[in-house]
This record gives sequence, structure tokens and C-alpha cells, in this order.
Amino acid sequence: MKKILILGSGLVAKPIIQYLLSRGHHVTVASNTPDRSDLMIAGNTQGVSLFWDAGDEETLSRMIADHDIVVSLLPYLFHVMVATHCVAHKKNMVTTSYVKPEMRALDSAAKEAGIILLNEMGLDPGIDHMSAMRIIDQVHNREGAILEFYSICGAIPAPEAADNPFKYKFSWSPKGVVLASNNDAKFLKHGNIVDLPTKDLFKNPFRVNFPEVGELEVYPNRDSLAYKEIYGIPEARTMYRGTFRYKGWCETLDAMKQMNLISSEKFDMSGMTFAGMVEHQAAGFHGLPEESHAYQAMMWLGLFDQTSMNRTLDSAFEVTSDLMIAKMSLGLNERDMVVMQHTFLAAFSDGRKEVIRSRMLDFGTLATDTSIARTVALPAAIGVEMILSGEIRVKGVHIPVIPEIYNPVLDHLETMGIRMVEEYGLPLSEMIHV
Repeated sequence: MKKILILGSGLVAKPIIQYLLSRGHHVTVASNTPDRSDLMIAGNTQGVSLFWDAGDEETLSRMIADHDIVVSLLPYLFHVMVATHCVAHKKNMVTTSYVKPEMRALDSAAKEAGIILLNEMGLDPGIDHMSAMRIIDQVHNREGAILEFYSICGAIPAPEAADNPFKYKFSWSPKGVVLASNNDAKFLKHGNIVDLPTKDLFKNPFRVNFPEVGELEVYPNRDSLAYKEIYGIPEARTMYRGTFRYKGWCETLDAMKQMNLISSEKFDMSGMTFAGMVEHQAAGFHGLPEESHAYQAMMWLGLFDQTSMNRTLDSAFEVTSDLMIAKMSLGLNERDMVVMQHTFLAAFSDGRKEVIRSRMLDFGTLATDTSIARTVALPAAIGVEMILSGEIRVKGVHIPVIPEIYNPVLDHLETMGIRMVEEYGLPLSEMIHV
């Protein structure tokens, strides 16, 4: 019987733990919250829960040596440490996180060890790569070219749960969601590079009408340019990766950024009220009309309250994100959902052009069984089984952009109700125009 080590028991761990246990594998979950992993194991005799602190490399090394494969669901900062021990013990590894340069640098060592370090096996990154590559390879096999590509994903509350002014509730990594609002962005549009500094990230969202959901806003997600090479589409003149949100999020986050309310710079907040903190951070800002959506959203959040914050040395980011987490968490009986859409403009040697669209809409059932957890964890679970069974034969550092990986994973996900609906031969009028 194969032994699987899962590191971490956070918000996306439950589906992978329960899936692998249901398939008869022995699963050890090591985390600093073993009471949480005990609930996820739910009495299954093939599951073991251990207390482990991520700074304890000696114990980590022993655990890796004693298992056949490792899944790291830790914060991305720890993945390289885990991968280094996996190389030393010649054990395969799976993560759901982006490949960082330090991870990429382990490629030769992993090949020499005869193992795969398989990263980006989640939703975004993960299902987005796999579903995009299935279409890109199909177009290239028809001797076609990808002229334009938009890839957009969002993990947001189901429509009936989007009942606050932000139209958003946290179903994963709350601090990470807010922190990502400070990212820069870069994309390619009709052959021109668009470089957006963080201050402009939310200023010009465009809108997409998504079936069963309605109109959603889109803003750019990090650096899209690298994906021309990753996806093998040097011919693309437009390459845009974006994030879905309901209307109101972009306006409000843009105002909050202008007012320095998600700045990580620390200062002495002793004796300050929430309104006092806002006044301190927004000095020089010309103000918001009280009837604006952004003003009403911030007032609902409590940022204009004359209530003492009881803080000393701290940052506006911590104050604002704590308020958001307190008032914007997904309720126990509420559903989240994942929306994803790829839109391609393809051209063929006979001069014909067509729009190809691929969409996924997936709902959670309750706050304890979220769509984001399923769609992040289950691709990784399938990847683990494929590595253990020898279906994935490549070695080194990889992401799931090759048919050997993406075809069986996508096929298996469809059996669990997670599927992309693909439309070919659409008229050019269906292309996203920004």
C-alpha cells in the first residue's frame, strides 16, 4: 500500500484527504492544527494526523523518507524547502502553487533523483492551464494559430450569497485575497504591452456576461506575458489573464487603494479610531461622494466608525483585512462558486477565423464543502494517483501543460462534475473586445 504525506490542513485540504482515503490509500496529514485534520480524516483507519511545525526540518526529512509521495499544501514560501528534502530522499511531490524561480532551479536535481516535482495542480493555477492547453493543442494540430487569448477565473459567492456591498465573501486565504490587490499587472493587447502599476489595477475593468450568473467585472491578474511561452503560442497578439468579481468590487478596492487602506506600512495607531486611521492614511485624498458605491461599502465595513481600534504598531492592511474577514466570511449555510472562462481567436491556413470559448461554473454546497476547495484539491489528488500508478512518467519540475498530464486529469474531473464546456466555431462577434 502506498503511503501519502500531506503537509497542511487548511481550507482546501479536506477534499484531497477524503478523496485519497476513499481510494484506499494510507494518508498522513502533518500540520500545526491536527484537530482540524482529525475532522477531515473523520475516523478513517487509513488516516493519521500528526502535529508538525513547518520550521521543523528534521522531522520533515524523516516523514518524507517514510512516505512514497508528498503533497505540500503549505504557504508557497515552504515549497522549496519541502522539495529539497524530496530530492534528497528521491520522493515525488505535488503542489497547487505557482512555480517560483527557486523551484524551477531544482529541475536538474529532480531529474537526477528520478522524481517529478509537479506544481500548479490546482484551479488557477491548474485547471486553467489544462483546459487552455487542450484547446491550444487542438488548434495547433489543425494547423491553426491562436491570435488572441483571454483566460479569466474567479472564486466568488454564489449569487444568493453576494449580499453585501462588496458582493464578495472569503472562502479561501482571506489575507491573500486582500494582499493580491497590491499586485502590479502586465498583459499583451493587440501586440502592445500594457504595464499597469498597482495604483491602476482596478481602474478600467471590463465586463463579461456569464450564463446563470449575470454580468461580472474583470481586472488583470499579475503578469500574463510569460504564458505565451508556457502555452506555446508565440503567435498570440493578445494574452490576458484576469480575475472575475461582481460589479462594485473594483470601484471599492480602487478607492481603498487611493486612500492607502491596504498599505502594509506600519505606524503607531495608539488611541486611534477607525475613522482616525482613515484620516491618517488618506491625507491629501480629495474624498468620495457619499452617494458613491465605494463610500457606502466602506461605511458598511466600519472604516468611518469612531470606535477605538485598540491597536498599537500596525498597518492599515491588517486593520482593513481584519474588518473584511469579520464581516465578509462565507456563512455556514452559504455557497461559493468558481467561474472560469477561456476565449480564443483562432486563425487557420485557409484564411478562416473562429472564436472558441470554454467555460466552467461550479458551485459549493456549504461553507464547509466549498467549490474552491474541490477545484483546487481534486486535480492534485488525481495527479498523486497518476504518479503513484506510473501514468505520469516525466521527471523534473513540471506544471500540467502536457497531454500526458492534462488529458487524464480533465477526463477524471469530469466524472466528478467538474468540467469545462467547450464551444467551437463561434462568430467573431463573440470575441471579447476591450
